[in-house]
Amino acid sequence: MHPMIRRAGDWLRLNLFSSLTNSLVSLMVLTLLSWLGIKLFQWAVLDAVWSQTGLAACQALDGRGACWSVLAEKWRPMLFGIYPQEQQWRPALAVVLFCAILLGSTWRGCWTVARLLILWLGGSLLCGWLLAGGAGLTPVPTSLWGGLPITLMLAVFGTLFAFPLGVLLALGRRSHMPVLRALSVGYIELVRGVPLISVLFMASLMFALFLPEGINFDKLLRAQVALILFNAAYLAEVVRAGLQALPRGQTEAAQALGLGYWQTHLFIVLPQALRITIPAQVNSFIDNFKDTSLVIVVSIFDFLYAVKQAVVSDLEWRHFFVEGYLFAMAIYWLFCFAMSRYSQWLEQRLRKV
Repeated sequence: MHPMIRRAGDWLRLNLFSSLTNSLVSLMVLTLLSWLGIKLFQWAVLDAVWSQTGLAACQALDGRGACWSVLAEKWRPMLFGIYPQEQQWRPALAVVLFCAILLGSTWRGCWTVARLLILWLGGSLLCGWLLAGGAGLTPVPTSLWGGLPITLMLAVFGTLFAFPLGVLLALGRRSHMPVLRALSVGYIELVRGVPLISVLFMASLMFALFLPEGINFDKLLRAQVALILFNAAYLAEVVRAGLQALPRGQTEAAQALGLGYWQTHLFIVLPQALRITIPAQVNSFIDNFKDTSLVIVVSIFDFLYAVKQAVVSDLEWRHFFVEGYLFAMAIYWLFCFAMSRYSQWLEQRLRKV
């Protein structure tokens, strides 16, 4: 018998069929999953309509099969919202650039301050120019931005700028200075004690009331700042957990060598603390990516809302909203799964160092 077949048989016998009770439960669950899988495959593939002009065929199905024609018909407003259609090559290119920046950042050869600064600063400016226009491109106000570019921008910059702020808050909470520790604790507990929606409302609506007359900030910028401040409080607790997990001997040894406070934390403490908290950090990143769907409460059209509007607002296609939401789920899952897999690879790579 082939070794792989033997190992698979041993695993099944040990985990699924180790006793009579486990065997019965396993058979029941496998039967249910098989039945659901067959039904889903029949609905999503065998009885589905795939043609681009299949509205009549979709209506004739009466729900017996999926109507993937809605994706071919509505993919533009799903991905880019109400961005001017003749200019939608710009947000499409911006999404590609965002993904290229993220992929480039995962390459170990880019893990230097200079290279990361060039990659992120240059890429961000280029993406901003593509979306906003000017300098040869037709200007497009942020009120017309939407879809996947908005979700990526809010998630990426909401994490990028929240991370250093969260590290400073974690250090402040462990500081021996009473005022600094009290301010850090107060900020963290205040932000973590309120829902994100209330922070978005405060940034979008209430913040404008405290500004002098005639001064106003872009609504998208206010939402971005709110996400940064909100995520920083949660990341601060993640980093603090890593700091507390390190033995005091690490700090004492650094002090014995004559290293100062910032040298000790930058070169000794933080690298170890951040390494052991990678799973919790990625969990916060994934939460941040999914929480961007809440910006619709302040009238910013994120990817999920763009999918909803593209399908539900059209009277002819509104009955096929399930297919639209499945498309949105697939995009969200793709990005979240990529973050999860990269974090696992990073853990294994750093464990060998």
